Amino acid sequence: MQKLSAGIIGSGGISDYHVNGYLKIGVPVAAIADPAIERAKVQAAKYGIAKTFPSAEEMLEKCPEIALVSICTPNKYHSEYAVKALKSGRHVFCEKPPALNAAETERMKKESEKTGKVLMFNFNNRARPESQALMRYIKNGEVGRINSAQAVWVRRCGLPALGGWFTQKKLSGGGPVIDLLHMIDLSLYFMEFPEPEWVLAQTFNDFSGNPNFKGPWGIPETGGARMDVETAAHAFLRFKTGQVLFARMSWAEMVKREEVSVTFQGKKSGGMMLRLFGRDGIDSTATDDCEIYAMKNGVPVNQKIIVEPDEKMGRERSVANFVNTVRGKEKPLSTPAEAVILMKIIDSLYCSAERGKPINLSS
Repeated sequence: MQKLSAGIIGSGGISDYHVNGYLKIGVPVAAIADPAIERAKVQAAKYGIAKTFPSAEEMLEKCPEIALVSICTPNKYHSEYAVKALKSGRHVFCEKPPALNAAETERMKKESEKTGKVLMFNFNNRARPESQALMRYIKNGEVGRINSAQAVWVRRCGLPALGGWFTQKKLSGGGPVIDLLHMIDLSLYFMEFPEPEWVLAQTFNDFSGNPNFKGPWGIPETGGARMDVETAAHAFLRFKTGQVLFARMSWAEMVKREEVSVTFQGKKSGGMMLRLFGRDGIDSTATDDCEIYAMKNGVPVNQKIIVEPDEKMGRERSVANFVNTVRGKEKPLSTPAEAVILMKIIDSLYCSAERGKPINLSS
């Protein structure tokens, strides 16, 4: 079996999941690169990682032993660093979203094809035990073609740290639409990625910049609470197959509690995967449900799916899938082609909201 080692670009909180994911599957982490070098050194000391670098370029040049690269930077840098890592002969595992837009994601895809290196994205909710259980029902034909689905990730008090990169469009690409795109992605995954035809959407900026709606995310920058992204969005998608998807994402809406869910209706049965939080971002209060709805022996049946709980919400399992894909032991849970479709939908969602009319993706 090929001996692998990993390098991490970006040492923010999300990098913990990547490092732990590699270590749990037996892949040593050789180095961390981050312009915030002191933060990188703290992460390195925490996990016993030998090398730190102030730039990704230096790490890629001075660590030839690294075969796997995780990208854990602000969204603006995903495409740039992925392309550099792929060009240098490394396999790449990139945090979500794939990039700022579909064009950048397409560039990453083409570089992966050109170099023959694996490119995957951390759509960690696909790796959750609940998702994989539902996917087995779908693959086994017990659901039938999914006619419609509803993708929801809503928070009541969930604004990231004001003035940090999450709230600046030039760095993030947008607000909750691009930050909380997981449930859209998971719905597309369950629907087997039909080709989108129309997108109709509206974004909102209610409570923008209001510190009362701040959640426990993000690192603020000094120099003011800049925020030029949406706080909520609602969208309706139609696919060329006739399938449809409703999506709702928010950082700040007047809801009872944070909800993360996908509900779908198939020709044979329906299904639901739901996580509710007592307070925004507090995992210890979360409750999970996963069910299949069917008609059996002439009566409605609700079938509860019991799986092992995963407090990491698939994040470490996604890393393991990336490693095993490189090793040829598993099929990838995400592909660059799927990432391009997803980002085309995100681009069109923003475009529809800006223009105030539906966007035809097939024209």
